[in-house]
Amino acid sequence: MSALLELRHVSKSFGPVTVIEDVSLAVHAGKVQALLGENGAGKSTLIKMMAGVHQPDSGQILIDGHETPLRTTKAAEQHGIATIYQELNLVPTMSVAENIMLGRTPARGGLVDFAALRRKAQEAVDFIGLEVDLDETVGALGIAKQQLVEIAKALSMDARILILDEPTAALSTTEVEQLFRVMTSLKERGVGMVFISHHLEEIARIADSVSVLRDGGLVAEVPPTTPEAEFVSLMVGRDIENQYPRERGVPGPPLLRVENLSREGAFSDISLTVRAGEVVGIAGLVGAGRTELIRAIAGADSYDSGQVVVKDTRLPRGDVAAAIAQGVGHVPEDRKTQGLILEASVGSNIGLATLRSSSRWGMAALRAQRARAMEVAEKLRIRMAGIDQDVINLSGGNQQKAVFGRWVMAGSEILLLDEPTRGVDVGAKVEIYTIINAITARGGAVLMVSSDLPEVLGMSDRILVMSGGRIAGELPPTASQDDVMALAVAHADPATTTSSSSPSPSDSTPRSPQS
Repeated sequence: MSALLELRHVSKSFGPVTVIEDVSLAVHAGKVQALLGENGAGKSTLIKMMAGVHQPDSGQILIDGHETPLRTTKAAEQHGIATIYQELNLVPTMSVAENIMLGRTPARGGLVDFAALRRKAQEAVDFIGLEVDLDETVGALGIAKQQLVEIAKALSMDARILILDEPTAALSTTEVEQLFRVMTSLKERGVGMVFISHHLEEIARIADSVSVLRDGGLVAEVPPTTPEAEFVSLMVGRDIENQYPRERGVPGPPLLRVENLSREGAFSDISLTVRAGEVVGIAGLVGAGRTELIRAIAGADSYDSGQVVVKDTRLPRGDVAAAIAQGVGHVPEDRKTQGLILEASVGSNIGLATLRSSSRWGMAALRAQRARAMEVAEKLRIRMAGIDQDVINLSGGNQQKAVFGRWVMAGSEILLLDEPTRGVDVGAKVEIYTIINAITARGGAVLMVSSDLPEVLGMSDRILVMSGGRIAGELPPTASQDDVMALAVAHADPATTTSSSSPSPSDSTPRSPQS
């Protein structure tokens, strides 16, 4: 039986840069074909060929055994190909129902048939078990629920081939289980799927075959039972013996003190200290208030009471500029919308925090800024065509390193990290951990929120566990994941431990390889 979709010896270049070279793979009915590779390996370009966004420069695309050029996304949809991109394609001001049926709005007598629209949208959300108000605007939902709405939208197209680009990156453990149940049901219906994930433990659970890309080429086709160490070696071209290379030293004096910080509905009576040379991790369940706390410390949001002190200086609440001036840098949870200006260059993004401080008589010192940004980019090994390349065209891992680069260039002593390696491949993760080590080695301090429990345990010197907006306890890095979870559920709202609903749109349930 021929494959539903097949790529034969496809290649693709953008200008002088070859991003895909002589790659072949097939998607079969009722099977999940996983794609693995570092950021920048060519995975996104490959799936965009399947989706009709890009056309190969050479090679063939076959559907049901027949050569079928996919010149537009509409052409791909007509052949039953639905794609869920890592960057969600939703209209935040429109309702859930309208987003699910976007571009396929049912009409009667020239007017929108709202009854039919709601019925079809309800069928889609019911199929994946998503509890959501169809009339709620998508922009009011958290990232995880937006991801599930995107999935419902794709499934409403009755797709034969479903392409999922890192669909689990923003999902909690409960929501991942929910998605995998949907995928299993789709397999039973004969739907073929392409699945991209940086969570290697997910590959063994859901994939039937794995294609590994490196530098635009297909390096291996392996079974999903392949050991994770071998997956890593195939992706990066070398063995990575220690995925969490934390270099611990003796902590110095306190650099950051948070005293009795509270904000109604988010967190209450939070006190903590981060010392020079130290990484303090923050773990917690959905709605624990981790992201809200980090944003308040950074000055991005205000708070009701308490204080944030850097060395001996009390920071004014809700004042990002004051925090930056005192050496505080913030790597936010969502780099696309909160951490980067996507249409600006790599150099401009790296230099954002120092643009004002390096100016003279109100004029930006652009030449000096560019030179310093180049030094930082080279130091952090950001893969780019040049410092003037738009940051939107970098891979996810390199975009994240550009955000880190901003604070390296600013000489920040205190770094507030919110999900610092979300959507980042294993090779780039190790490079980011190396940056963290460099910051603490020179006497800086790091406060890190992460939903990845192995990351929290592997890269922290101490772990604070939040539950119900409070700090439930402190653990050493030798603690187990069960120890963390026991504290995380101590004061949690029962709804946060049994469903995907959450009072916080930002936080995600901690995830582990055993989940």
